[in-house]
Amino acid sequence: MAHSSPAEPGARPGGIALKREIGFIGLTWSSMGSIIGSGWLFGALYAAQAAGTAALLSWGIGALAIIILAFVHAELGGTYPVAGGTGRFPHYAYGSVAGASFGWFSYLQAVTVAPIEVYATIKYASVHLGWLQKSNGTLSWQGLLVAIGLMALFTVINFLGVRRLANTNSAATWWKVAIPVLVIIVFASTHFHGSNFGAGGFAPSGSEGVLSAVSTSGIMFALLGFEQADQLAGESRNPQRDIPRAVLGSILLGTLIYIMLQVVFIAALPASSYANGWENLSFKGDAGPFAGLATILGLGWLAGILYADAIISPSGTGLIYTTASSRVSYGLSRNGYVPQLFEKTNKRRVPWFGLLTAFVIGCVAFLPFPTWKSLVGFVTSASVLMYAGAPLAFGALRQQDKDRYRPFRLAAGRFWSPVAFVVSGLIIYWSGWDTLQKLGYAIIIGYVLIGANFLFKLNPHLPHLDWRSAQWLPVYLVGVGLISWQGRYCSQGPASTTTCGATDNIPQWWDLVIVAGFSLVIYFWALAVRLPDEEAREYIGDVNAQIGATAETDPEAAGVSEGPGPATGTGPVPPTQPPGQL
Repeated sequence: MAHSSPAEPGARPGGIALKREIGFIGLTWSSMGSIIGSGWLFGALYAAQAAGTAALLSWGIGALAIIILAFVHAELGGTYPVAGGTGRFPHYAYGSVAGASFGWFSYLQAVTVAPIEVYATIKYASVHLGWLQKSNGTLSWQGLLVAIGLMALFTVINFLGVRRLANTNSAATWWKVAIPVLVIIVFASTHFHGSNFGAGGFAPSGSEGVLSAVSTSGIMFALLGFEQADQLAGESRNPQRDIPRAVLGSILLGTLIYIMLQVVFIAALPASSYANGWENLSFKGDAGPFAGLATILGLGWLAGILYADAIISPSGTGLIYTTASSRVSYGLSRNGYVPQLFEKTNKRRVPWFGLLTAFVIGCVAFLPFPTWKSLVGFVTSASVLMYAGAPLAFGALRQQDKDRYRPFRLAAGRFWSPVAFVVSGLIIYWSGWDTLQKLGYAIIIGYVLIGANFLFKLNPHLPHLDWRSAQWLPVYLVGVGLISWQGRYCSQGPASTTTCGATDNIPQWWDLVIVAGFSLVIYFWALAVRLPDEEAREYIGDVNAQIGATAETDPEAAGVSEGPGPATGTGPVPPTQPPGQL
């Protein structure tokens, strides 16, 4: 067992040191490449439909929530800069049962990104190829075949090992940022109608519409991806200074772009588009909102660029997350949580079974989630559920491993950590009961798979199960589900106006108090039953030795091909990250 001793400011732990070469700009750009993605193509439309001009407030709430979560991740990422840290942090603090659970949550997030990117491409293409979608916005049978074909293409490219085409680099990030900035400049300078902001009142759907929009309209989905700077903390030249600046800077810059997109979108709308209320906002070509709006404004050249971007950017991200999904399952197998078959690789060192599984699950996802908007709620919930493990691990590791050097130490961490866990619970709750039902089924499937792996000994490296330190986890999952069932939100908006099975029994605002109170009970319960300090430090081991120095972090030695690995997961996967969907 290796345990670093307290260090003076500026000191570095012993062992094998990371190459600290990444500066502030590199860290910021790594997160920006994740934050700006296909979410911007639809977020403005769906947020305006849910909240009217108060969608601007929804973006602000989403940004604040993400910042709170991000700073907790910043300390963990700097202290334990290991591959798949988002899934590994709970494993360090609470053992194998929690590790397996959050690893599965990570997999659910990763495996559903490729389908949502396929939706983005098809939805924009349907403006000119109407046979891809039905009148209600769901995929036609032809559209479903095209979607499956795109998923198959992502899989085939991964099998061939030609994945460098998908790597996000500086040029790709510049492109992803430049296009929405171009839209802002063009719309603001040519078609800006300030009177649009007074139409129908500021918040026609009330506070429930504002809060619902955070999780269900693509706002939180768009802002996810901040953890890329956190994951590179161990390679930062000055992590204590640059990590918080990069995290905050990327989120603020991303939020500014998204809010300005929302502003110019609302300002450019023709009055006829919202004449029947913001909830019925529509216009010709709104399947591809910004491109369709550009077309009716006579900006055909801009629409052409946007249609091209709607194919290039989502396809690249979908390709990479197909890879990421196979890497997460590979890591879960290396930890002994799922069958060893997920570690099988072909002659190109590609985990072929993991790729095929990701393809099948991705295609199946089109059935319960027939639209981009319905799937975005699931991805958001799975992502935030995955992120929720970090505040719990933060609080525990501050006590279990308190003497370890922390390049960035969050001020007032004991306050912000439970707040971050409460924020996670609220975002999950706002996703809606129907979304959480489907997430619950997916979680049960994961537990069945993990249970079968143990029952039939499908992996020779089965870990010891730390039941006691994870006793709070089933209570949390079931509790969040029950509150959502009795609560006020559906994936399509407030339960008062939309039917999804939510009973709407809890009065407004009291539901938020209940979610917050329940989250705090779980948080402090988890801290009380955390792993003993010595066991936690044994799980952590020598962090430096885990980074770039062992076979499990070498793509060739580990039996997987080069390329971006997941930002999530629990296993020994390469310490590189995908650019994220968002």
